[in-house]
Amino acid sequence: MGSAVRDAALCARPCQRMSPTVDVAVVIPTLNGGADLTRLLDAISRQEGPFRPSVVAVDSGSTDGTIDRLRERGSRILTVAPGEFNHGETRNIALRSVDTDFAVLIVQDAVPESARWLDALVSPLVADPSLAGTWARQQPREEASRITVHALSQWIGAGGAARTVGPLSPAEFAALTPAQRHLACAFDNVCSCIRMSAWRAHPFPRASFAEDIEWGMDVLRAGHRLAFVPEAVVRHSHERPVLYELRRTYAAHQRLRALFGLSTIPSVSALMRAIGASLPLYVRLAAGERSQRTRAVARAVGLGVAWPLGQYLGNKSVRDGRELLRVRGV
Repeated sequence: MGSAVRDAALCARPCQRMSPTVDVAVVIPTLNGGADLTRLLDAISRQEGPFRPSVVAVDSGSTDGTIDRLRERGSRILTVAPGEFNHGETRNIALRSVDTDFAVLIVQDAVPESARWLDALVSPLVADPSLAGTWARQQPREEASRITVHALSQWIGAGGAARTVGPLSPAEFAALTPAQRHLACAFDNVCSCIRMSAWRAHPFPRASFAEDIEWGMDVLRAGHRLAFVPEAVVRHSHERPVLYELRRTYAAHQRLRALFGLSTIPSVSALMRAIGASLPLYVRLAAGERSQRTRAVARAVGLGVAWPLGQYLGNKSVRDGRELLRVRGV
């Protein structure tokens, strides 16, 4: 990737003596947030440092008291009709109501690990005007399964190395391999912070999936930079059903093929090899669980097929120009 990716340790250090106080909007898409949302709101209220957060929630039909919980905390609440949630446009709706220079984007079940999370996430943007966005490190929940811990560890957003990327000229972007393009444009709205002036020039695409990495590609090619800030840590992981994981993986790899030309499992023979490699690993991990091992092993077998199959079918659907799975709500 050449000079496009550089060490960002200096940029990522929180500024301990910054003044005056800087207002930051924290945008949270919500739907029946439950106890996870309460933990997130509690963590936001405990933040220390020069940044003063205010919550903007955009709700898509909660029925569990989420709206009341947000209202009690003094959050600004916007709504979209049930069934009309869109990862890109719903976030745009919330951001259009923001009048701060910076906005944090976080999902309702990601919980900041420390009282300096906000400081670590926003300070690099204040210090470096060339940055369009920063994004946080994700760590699994304490109760996460061994398979989930392993899967998350494979994602660059779980690592401890700070990095900055960009800008990328059209020639530089074209010279990268598909895998390098994906790596360069990595950006994750599970927890990120964006410069509002960059967002106004480049709103999130109307996308049902991967609006964040497409935005990352857009701002990098427009002359901005992005920084991964491992000092800003959130706890976030899921134990989803196998069929959901199949559909989610399918949708993700449709987007990776369309955006970057990336095909991780391009053929049936590659699919068979991938299943042959993943199945024994996942079963071995599941067999090491302390409880409900039978259920864990059964799920491991399912994931050992679903994750490779989703990658293969997502790529094939774009290559063939037709849908192979029905996907909604991922």
